[in-house]
Amino acid sequence: MAAAGGGGASDCDRDRAGRRLPPHSPSGLVLQTVEMHTGGEPLRIVPRLEAAEEAVAARGLSLLSLRREVAATQDHVRRALVHEPRGHAGMYGAVVVRGRAAAAGAHLAAIFLHGAGYSTMCGHAVLALGRFALDYGLVAAPSCPETAVQLRCPCGPVTAFVPWDGRRSGNPVRFHSVPAFAAATDLAINVPGHGKVLVDIGYGGTFYAFLSAEQLGLDVWSSKTRDLVNAASAVTEAVKKQFKLHHPESEDLAFLYGTILTDGKDAFSEEPTTNICVFADEQVDRSPTGSGVTARIALQYHKGLIQLNQSRTFRSSTTGSLFTGKAVK
Repeated sequence: MAAAGGGGASDCDRDRAGRRLPPHSPSGLVLQTVEMHTGGEPLRIVPRLEAAEEAVAARGLSLLSLRREVAATQDHVRRALVHEPRGHAGMYGAVVVRGRAAAAGAHLAAIFLHGAGYSTMCGHAVLALGRFALDYGLVAAPSCPETAVQLRCPCGPVTAFVPWDGRRSGNPVRFHSVPAFAAATDLAINVPGHGKVLVDIGYGGTFYAFLSAEQLGLDVWSSKTRDLVNAASAVTEAVKKQFKLHHPESEDLAFLYGTILTDGKDAFSEEPTTNICVFADEQVDRSPTGSGVTARIALQYHKGLIQLNQSRTFRSSTTGSLFTGKAVK
């Protein structure tokens, strides 16, 4: 790197410890992040965004309203964190929002970021945020061997259960999600280039369309990822045009987040069932997808394919990572 001028850095170019600082705009926003992943799916955590907390404190916004506010006034933060050069096509993020008004009795609240915008729920993020909350002291008195971490997500309250050895968090983490449900089953959808297919639509904090990849002439294991992404995206767009979603609590939640292609093995088995989740703007989840697994469990229970407290294992076709899940009530 070429530099003009004399030898040493000036006082303005160093932090308090005497380390050189990279050049940046004096008026630019400086953010600290914590980098985590769950099952291979990244999570870039912003421990604090003052503009979001100020908006909640000043105007008493709900998290769903704050989601809209951040999208309208702070979207440069999402773009800087998720898009290149700092991010990449598969990047995912979470902004932690502290304060009594935002968290509403929980240990923390969170807004979820992805390449195309903002989600209302993210299971892989909840699993990571549970550990983050313990290791960063957001829970005043963690208990051994497991601590319940209360989170508020835009879709509602969620509880993560995190192993704690008295010093730091551990795995495996689990969570109780918001109520999940089947929105539609065996819904006939005309997909351009593929004809009529039957899809199920499930809600697990956000809505997904589900169908076997076989209906599209594909296989979740052997087909090219690009072909799976193209087909799933075509299904998403077709469902958006042909089926109107409704959520009983808020129309802000009534949108289709993506399509999950499966191996068709929905009936209960001890063997894992494999899927690939394509969400937002053709973004591929490297984990089995926490909110997607929740929605898929709701559909399987609704169809009588699994019983209460009957655990199933779900596998990502992209990384092979595993989530387990069950309907508890």
